[in-house]
Amino acid sequence: MTTAVQKITLSSSRDIPFSKLVLGQSNVRRIKAGVSIQDLAASIARRGLIQSLHVRPVVDTDGQEMGMFEVPAGGRRYRALELLVKQKQLAKTAPVPCVVGSSSSAILAREVSLAENVERAPLHPLDQYRAFKDLLDQGMSEEEIAAAFFISVNVVKQRLKLTTVSPALLDVYAEDGMTIAQLEAFSVSRDHTRQEQVWEAIKNNWSKEPYQIRRMLTENTVRASDKRAVFVGLERYEAAGGEVLRDLFQSDDGGWLQDVPLLERLVKDKLQMMADEIANEGWKWIEVAVSFPYGAADGLRELEGAPVDLSSEEKATLHALRDELRSLQAEYEEADELPDEVDQRFGELESAIKTLEARPVRFDLAEIARAGVFVSIDTDGAILIERGYVRPQDEAPVTPEGDNDPGTDGSDVEATGLVQRAVITIGGPPAGPEEDDEDGIKPLPDRLITELTADRTLALRDKLANDPATAFLAVLHKFVRDAFSGYSAQGVAMEVFVRGTVFPVQSEGLRDTNYARSIKNRHEAWEKRLPTDVADLWDSLSALTGTEQTELFAHCASLGVNALYERADRYGNGAISTHGVQQRLADADHLARAVGLDMIAAGWRPTVGNYLGSVTKARILQAVREGAGERASQLIDHLKKGDMAKEAERLLADSGWLPEPLRLADVDIEAVGSNAGDEDETLPEFLAGGDAGDEDVKQLDAAE
Repeated sequence: MTTAVQKITLSSSRDIPFSKLVLGQSNVRRIKAGVSIQDLAASIARRGLIQSLHVRPVVDTDGQEMGMFEVPAGGRRYRALELLVKQKQLAKTAPVPCVVGSSSSAILAREVSLAENVERAPLHPLDQYRAFKDLLDQGMSEEEIAAAFFISVNVVKQRLKLTTVSPALLDVYAEDGMTIAQLEAFSVSRDHTRQEQVWEAIKNNWSKEPYQIRRMLTENTVRASDKRAVFVGLERYEAAGGEVLRDLFQSDDGGWLQDVPLLERLVKDKLQMMADEIANEGWKWIEVAVSFPYGAADGLRELEGAPVDLSSEEKATLHALRDELRSLQAEYEEADELPDEVDQRFGELESAIKTLEARPVRFDLAEIARAGVFVSIDTDGAILIERGYVRPQDEAPVTPEGDNDPGTDGSDVEATGLVQRAVITIGGPPAGPEEDDEDGIKPLPDRLITELTADRTLALRDKLANDPATAFLAVLHKFVRDAFSGYSAQGVAMEVFVRGTVFPVQSEGLRDTNYARSIKNRHEAWEKRLPTDVADLWDSLSALTGTEQTELFAHCASLGVNALYERADRYGNGAISTHGVQQRLADADHLARAVGLDMIAAGWRPTVGNYLGSVTKARILQAVREGAGERASQLIDHLKKGDMAKEAERLLADSGWLPEPLRLADVDIEAVGSNAGDEDETLPEFLAGGDAGDEDVKQLDAAE
């Protein structure tokens, strides 16, 4: 027997004057969400009431209808209409489209309110993107679209940014094959072919994080924050036809410059132009590079120049700027927060004062004729010009007394007024390490260990210079070892005769580290205080206070630190033996503990340039596993070495991880000394593999 299907009856629809409507108390919406009542009212005024209200007759205690209707579902629309009535935009008796439910229905009014809100499906982002695109194609601007739908312009831009994504990937997203975050990540590039290649490469991986997609799409680009990009400027780069990839969905630090060869050409051209201008000053040579290694000027004599005096106009301007700055500081001294225009003025004044105080330096023309200039880009993207360095081969020959032959000291340049044309040399970036796909955990390359310990040596020097007590003790320790025959004077980290150490190899960027800059600034500050004539040096040092003497002592002592690893000659033919290097590093560990050296606190972080790009994939994974955990290493174990190194740099940035050569080894210097015959067994792991040299050969100390 067939059961008859019960037919349903839909509620009737009718227009009811607004004055006959009252807001029901059974509406489940209590918390404000979505478009505001004011914006909804504006939308109704623009488009009319798109969706009817659901109402029920109000009945008395006997169940008789009273001619009024309550609104259990559609409370926000009711309030928006109410606001329009208050604003005189809608008449109180204006008819409102309503769906009228039965007052005797078994379905509770609260259930109707809940169903209306729960069963509502938000618009799919892809549908929203297509709708916005249609409106844009029909002539509406992004600002007009945002105003019409009461959303921010940035939301409209974000949705329209999806036009840069391949249609094939949009289809994948529409079929729930990827998340909206993944789709947004693809929008950083306009290359549909590359987008599809990236998706094919990762779609079957268990990890398809948006950051991986962004990294793969921008792996051959340059960050807008890179000093080369800052030096050239985005406007000049884009004017030359370069494209900047931008990410509207998260902070992109200015975006990515896609045309790297164009950027490098613009950098070279701008550096060349500045070098040509400097060449007019008469220098003998000009070295030009994006950056120079630490110690590039070692062995060169630096000229002593005289600052150019301020003109009367400049003095008056500087005086006025300082007065205005002091006046503003006094006026806003108690203010918790500065007004924007005042804060901007503070910056302008400080910048103008700094520019006037940074006086150019005048050099002797005869000295200019034999000296040169280094031109590079500073870490903040500004031009860095270092004038006045004389190479040993360019020094004026010693002229016997009475020999007045002109031209031997370069004075002919000044006399004739001729300006020689400088030889400009433009250097390229250092070659990167070759690809190494070996997966085994092998000892670190000797060159890499030397580079790492160069960082440690500079950081240790900087730390020791700020600890006069330890510096004094270190030198006293060396005195005692020299003075008492029961001690060996070899294998120590300090020598009273301070001898600067040249780093034969070093990582890119060593010159720009915090500790390298700290040492340079401290050294230059003392140079300005000390007399130029050695005959006056004793009296000058005697005039220093006790504290100043100890600070200068610590600085000089710190320059003798040598904590470098050096490859030993396995046959003992040179001055370096494995045992000597081992003793030097152990002695340096004692020194590092005494001054509290922490390479992480000093500013060292593992990067592609200083570590990760020079080791095997297995080493990279080991570092990530130790620093960021097993799960983090699994995220990158499928990547190629270059990509793996870049991701490892990001994962290890704030982990506090250090490679073995930068850690404090738990080596007892006395125990090491007593086991000198078993050098390979007592060496740290990263030093294993070298053969001991002749112990009678002079050992290198960890400080010179």
